[in-house]
Amino acid sequence: MGNTPSAGTQTKPRLLDQVRDKIRFKRYSIRTEQAYLDWIRHFILFHAKRHPAEMGAPEVEAFLTHLATVGRVAAST
Repeated sequence: MGNTPSAGTQTKPRLLDQVRDKIRFKRYSIRTEQAYLDWIRHFILFHAKRHPAEMGAPEVEAFLTHLATVGRVAAST
């Protein structure tokens, strides 16, 4: 009883956990992992916490434009 899932049910890992697992599978450095997760968080927050699965190219372009103009982030970043 209680709020824990039963033994037969599994929940899908959260987005950032999925990304972290994939990065570790590919054996990227911990600094790369931290940078990727940080940029993903910024992207999600920029779009009012919408899930990336709900977004597409226009949202990516808007975020990159924002970084280049307001954030003054280099294009190579």
